[in-house]
Amino acid sequence: MTTKPNWQTVKEYEDITYKKCDGVARIAFNRPEVRNAFRPKTVAELFEAFLDAREDTSIGVVLLSGEGPSPKTVSTPFAAAATKTPVVTRATSMMKACPG
Repeated sequence: MTTKPNWQTVKEYEDITYKKCDGVARIAFNRPEVRNAFRPKTVAELFEAFLDAREDTSIGVVLLSGEGPSPKTVSTPFAAAATKTPVVTRATSMMKACPG
């Protein structure tokens, strides 16, 4: 018999959800009304959550996912809403700002 994970919310955010359970941090985009498109606020919240997960020695895995409908139903590319900059550019900048 498999038990359901007991996810605990770490902090309430507007654009993401951030929860932890048994050594796993789950960060999920939570803007399904715009197909989870990024905006500057989203990036700031992601940065804060990833920093917290990195500093928590009990976390061994970070699961990045999204809330809302499956991306299989989306016919447009996944891009940052505010600037139409591909998400890869934003993620690369975020990783450079948070080495190690």
